[in-house]
Amino acid sequence: MLIRRCPWRSIQLHQLWRLRQIHTREEIHDKRWPGWQVVVGIEVHAQIKSRRKLFSDSFTSRPGETPNTNVSAFDSAFPGTLPTLNPKCVELAVRTALALNSKVQYHSAFDRKHYFYPDLPAGYQITQRYSPLASGGYIKLSKGDVAVGITQIQLEQDTAKSTFDGLRRTSLIDLNRAGSGLMEIVSEPDMRSPEEAADYVRTLQAVLRCVGSSDGNMEQGSFRCDVNVSVNKHGQPHGTRCEVKNLNSVKFMMMAITSEVFRHIELLESGRPVPQDTRGFDENKAETFKLRSKEDSPDYRYMPDPNIPPLLISEEYIETIRKTMPDLPDATRARLLNLGLSERDTDVLMTVDSGREVGFDGELGKGAVTYFDSLAEQRDPRVVVNWMTHELLGQLTARKETFSDNPVSVEQLGELIDLVQDGKITGTSGKSILKHIIANRSSSAPSVIAQELSLEAVSEDDNSTTRAWCVEAIEALPGEAEVVRQGNPRVLNKLVGKVMQLSRGRANAQNARAVLADILRR
Repeated sequence: MLIRRCPWRSIQLHQLWRLRQIHTREEIHDKRWPGWQVVVGIEVHAQIKSRRKLFSDSFTSRPGETPNTNVSAFDSAFPGTLPTLNPKCVELAVRTALALNSKVQYHSAFDRKHYFYPDLPAGYQITQRYSPLASGGYIKLSKGDVAVGITQIQLEQDTAKSTFDGLRRTSLIDLNRAGSGLMEIVSEPDMRSPEEAADYVRTLQAVLRCVGSSDGNMEQGSFRCDVNVSVNKHGQPHGTRCEVKNLNSVKFMMMAITSEVFRHIELLESGRPVPQDTRGFDENKAETFKLRSKEDSPDYRYMPDPNIPPLLISEEYIETIRKTMPDLPDATRARLLNLGLSERDTDVLMTVDSGREVGFDGELGKGAVTYFDSLAEQRDPRVVVNWMTHELLGQLTARKETFSDNPVSVEQLGELIDLVQDGKITGTSGKSILKHIIANRSSSAPSVIAQELSLEAVSEDDNSTTRAWCVEAIEALPGEAEVVRQGNPRVLNKLVGKVMQLSRGRANAQNARAVLADILRR
């Protein structure tokens, strides 16, 4: 059998881990493990958001679909079937490479990685270990002046899904996922704490969603992390790394790293070496467990795939994709801050936007930032973001709904803001109308709803109506009225609140305050 070998891979990865000095960082002293340095690298397997699989015309499956329905002859490894590369997967992987500042290779190739699991019908996985689509690059974390290097980005097939039926004591195989396109994004070991690892994963998720290459959903299995952890004394070479496989949430990833760090330190302080293991994570016990001894490249018997020619990408193709790239999260954040938004409001918008829906084949989802941009045209951005973050998101959260469930159109919220700004309804009435739209999934214009619910603002010239509400408020709260008469103006706010309650938000609060003060002075 022909085994592919590559000169720059002649040193085994675990040796590179120990000796690598390129991305040196200043020592970080953590009170949780004094005297020790933690080194973390992450391999992310992100499912490409394409309608079809990487090497077949089968549709990619969605959660909840009937098992073994989106399967072609090639996906199930029927003899004589041949792969056909999906160009959309290549395009989305190139988008990702450009977003991560990686060098897209003009020439890349596919390998067969052999191992025998029930969820791998062919007995090998098609990947790009030795000649990846892109190499190099970096991603800046959101906290601190930290950049995590990217080793390489490679295309590969996903495996099928194996489920164990405890009642029948049988393993079931669902081939719907088999052959779906994956991007394996391998980081450099540049992270020094569980928190930096979490920041890296969240930042990477935001980038992938931004360019439309993956939905980054860890809970549904479309974004999976393998974490490599080692520890060493400060000033010493990197220790032996262990890999924790298939972590499906940021919380569990942080717990797994912490568990591994303490396990390594305990072994080293007792004079025992750290064996190079591949490990799993027990969520109930919050600790890792051994799966198998760590494999090296020869164990997988890599060989060039004879059925797939080299992937050749031109500079013109790369530049065409570069010109159509959306703004990345860093650029979006800077633009929002330049509009006068606060750091807090910007963080809220960016956090909500990072969870937006991602369409198939690069169709960019309409998230919170796009919604905000549409609203902010011809309007004060600070007024708009206040209505979005405090009122709209606040009411959705109270109903345990997310922004993706938002029934309020840009036109509706825009008109609502204009009505409040023009004084045609009060802010309180505006909030009531917004609540009505969300609760009833109404498509009516806010001006129509204001008329139907009698929420139009009372004219400032209509002092008689406001005065009547003020008199009623004083009669309802005589004690508070007496305290104001005795010289405590702060209690006046309670009376104003009562007026707003009686008027159902129609009264102008400032006008009501002035009328109340005038009545109580007499």
